Amino acid sequence: MSYLVSNNSLLQVDIMEIPENCVIVLSDGITKFSELPAHAKTKIVTYQGKVKRVEFDEVEEFKRFNYIFVRKC
Repeated sequence: MSYLVSNNSLLQVDIMEIPENCVIVLSDGITKFSELPAHAKTKIVTYQGKVKRVEFDEVEEFKRFNYIFVRKC
């Protein structure tokens, strides 16, 4: 992933190089990128107004399937 912070403090991100689903976190002058998992709760933990960590609580989806039973006579 590439990004550039210019002299006038602008963050420039090449969106063609970052993952399709990601989060960009800015805290205390630091920029971090993180790709988002397919199924998860994302929690950003802060302490004294600064990002301490980003947590991903991944889960597995269970989908209900409708089955049709066919009985041959």
